[in-house]
Amino acid sequence: MKIPTVQQIRLLDEQTIEKEPTTSIKLMERASLQFVNWFCKTFKDEEQSIQIYCGPGNNGGDGLAIARLLTQRFYTVEVFCCEIGQEKSADFIENQTRLKEFDIVSHSIHEGDSFPIIPSNAIIIDTIFGAGLNRSIEGYWASLIQHLNQHQGNIVAVDIPSGLFADQTTSSTSIHATHTFSFEFPKLAFLFPENQERLGDWTIESIALHPASVDAIRVNNYFLDHSFIKNRLHHRKKFDHKGIFGHALLIAGSYGKVGAAILAAKAALRSGTGLVSIHAPKCAYPILQMSIPEAMVSIDSREFYIAEIPNLSPYKSVGIGCGLDTKQLTLHALEELLDKSNDPLVIDADALNLISQQMDLLDKLPHNSILTPHPKEFERLFGKSKNDFEQNELQRQMAQRYKCYIVLKRAHTCIATPEGECYFNSTGNPGMATAGSGDVLTGIITGLLAQGYSSLDASLIGTYIHGYAGDIAVQRLRGQEALIASDIIENLGQAFTYVRRNVNT
Repeated sequence: MKIPTVQQIRLLDEQTIEKEPTTSIKLMERASLQFVNWFCKTFKDEEQSIQIYCGPGNNGGDGLAIARLLTQRFYTVEVFCCEIGQEKSADFIENQTRLKEFDIVSHSIHEGDSFPIIPSNAIIIDTIFGAGLNRSIEGYWASLIQHLNQHQGNIVAVDIPSGLFADQTTSSTSIHATHTFSFEFPKLAFLFPENQERLGDWTIESIALHPASVDAIRVNNYFLDHSFIKNRLHHRKKFDHKGIFGHALLIAGSYGKVGAAILAAKAALRSGTGLVSIHAPKCAYPILQMSIPEAMVSIDSREFYIAEIPNLSPYKSVGIGCGLDTKQLTLHALEELLDKSNDPLVIDADALNLISQQMDLLDKLPHNSILTPHPKEFERLFGKSKNDFEQNELQRQMAQRYKCYIVLKRAHTCIATPEGECYFNSTGNPGMATAGSGDVLTGIITGLLAQGYSSLDASLIGTYIHGYAGDIAVQRLRGQEALIASDIIENLGQAFTYVRRNVNT
């Protein structure tokens, strides 16, 4: 799914009106109906009072249409029209006229008025400022928003919380919604941690913008979904054998951290790799042979950590870093690997921490290598950023500079490409913030590379399937707290199956 800018979404609206053809007011009605359908499923108590706050633009026009549609479904609605500026949009005026045919209490709020009283059980619907806002909210209207934010009940934002910028960081006042309902595409701002408290839970529904126009628009940001991933999966043939599906090498483990190697190897095998070998220190040998009999083990000369690189010729892919430790000899081994490798590597965890100690190693990365840092590892490598938008731009620049893929792990994990594009993941949950989850992802991506997937597809599929397996695991466990990394591995098969069938959990 594409993530257009606000300007591009406005253009798509205009092209839909022209090419469908339809009218602006009908498109607004379509959007409002989608919201009301979702609202009635989410908030089923028709006796609960609803206060809708409307600005003078098209976002406020949505609010007026929503008020009318909810009243038709027997909800008790009260409307507050914010008299901001001198002009109102044509669609706002039209919906205001339509509203007069219904018995709906409507108030005007002028600058300087006392703020409305909000019943404790009320639901606030925010349609004051839309995505086209181009400056910070100040003065009386900022104070009104702060007043609304003090409400302890649900605050539902339509399209985007008022005051939140869609395509840049927001440092000023905005609605802090408990729910945000948006149309057609997520906004870029929805995908960054800095806006978590402003957005709440967010939902996207289609309003059927003109498909040819959507196909034609060029973007640099994408949101991963089932169909996008399904179309990238390879299909196995009857006479394929394990040699077809590649041999993956994981250079992993150290004294006290052998579990990381086990998790990565199991995940690589569960991703469909034909063969998996683990290069590990001597102390890991009996543990690995007993814990994962499907994998082969290559033993380092050192007892407790890795100090050398095996012959790489048998392997189709190499992943390094899980439980590796940061000994000086391990750093030398990593440098040797970078010198010897011509094919893309998967680099995670302590391998990233070692590179951050000797930054010139980044220049030795084989093209199309895949780095999988969490935010602190990213910061050690590339420095601090003032906000998430700045960090995203830095991630994009570093992927271009080093001709690599950077998989920045968190909610909505972002995969930056050497071409400067970013893909944001839609799967996963907070239960996956658990020890070993990153090792599982490294194993999956390394396994996919071994099977002949491109670095792009291995990164996208690996990230999506990893999160989806975590979502399936949470459903089976009936809670996020109990999730451990092994649960993700155990549900990889189901995740692949559901994606192939285009089934959502």
